[in-house]
Amino acid sequence: MKRIWSIVFCTAIAFALPAHAQDAAYPKGPVKMIVPFPPGGPTDLLGRILSQKLQEIWAHPVVIEYKPGAGTVIGVDAVAKSAADGYTIGLVNSAYTINPVLLPSMPYNTVRDLANITQVVNMTMALVVNPQAPFSNVQEMVAFAKRNPGKLTYATPGAGGAAHLAGELLNRAAGIDLVHVPYKGSSPAQTDVVGGRVDLMIDPLFSALPFIRSGKMKVVALAAERRVPGFEQYPVIAENYAGVTVSAMLGLVVPAATPRGVINRIHADVAKALDTANERKRIAELGMDVAVTPPEQFDAFVKSEMAKWGKVIREAKIQPPQ
Repeated sequence: MKRIWSIVFCTAIAFALPAHAQDAAYPKGPVKMIVPFPPGGPTDLLGRILSQKLQEIWAHPVVIEYKPGAGTVIGVDAVAKSAADGYTIGLVNSAYTINPVLLPSMPYNTVRDLANITQVVNMTMALVVNPQAPFSNVQEMVAFAKRNPGKLTYATPGAGGAAHLAGELLNRAAGIDLVHVPYKGSSPAQTDVVGGRVDLMIDPLFSALPFIRSGKMKVVALAAERRVPGFEQYPVIAENYAGVTVSAMLGLVVPAATPRGVINRIHADVAKALDTANERKRIAELGMDVAVTPPEQFDAFVKSEMAKWGKVIREAKIQPPQ
């Protein structure tokens, strides 16, 4: 009997050691980071910063692969269906938590098919207007909207995204009727705000900053929980309407069956990569805030965001983009 238990014990150790060694040695070669957007946006810029720093830590290439389309579904699906070995990582944004409760069907199940590594940053959302708008703060905007029901329009980079849902949160909290005008990306929406063809815009602060700094747009408020370091001059919507807080997050995910040791290693190295004053400054200048969280905390965040946005989508009867 002792001999049998000895064989069982040794066999277990034989299987356990290679897995542990594999996690400790990760990565042994190039790693692919899938960005579900075209080059040039905030997700791409963060991906470049992160891939460069991880490449330095790992001493192996971290190659960005762009897979845009279908509101990030194409790129995230590619991650979900890749080998569960940690060599394909997805960089996701808030659509990751919105799509599961907005779209009637998807080629993957967010909870079942993917594992959350870490949130990386929060992107502050800004409510901006043309400088000629007849209001300069939230109170004045709400008063104007109530005097002119259904006449104020707000642009976003697309239907069903964090910016769209932020507008619906504000509508419900303030009892107003801002009319959503979706665009295919920030650029055409910004053009129409600057040209006065649409009244307002909700956009990541990073994206709107060049127009704000050039005087072509003015900030009504930010949608953060509290005033944003470096941008304290701008009030937040929650100062007038509690709960109207939206941060467009960026995070990292891998296929669900990826070994936990690999997930923990990636999380630890991301935390190390961004834990310098220089990197935090670079990211802050993009209107982002470093928010690296453990996998368990990111899991809880994803689930809470899905519940939050599911409620907004149902109550506002928001339809999937066509």
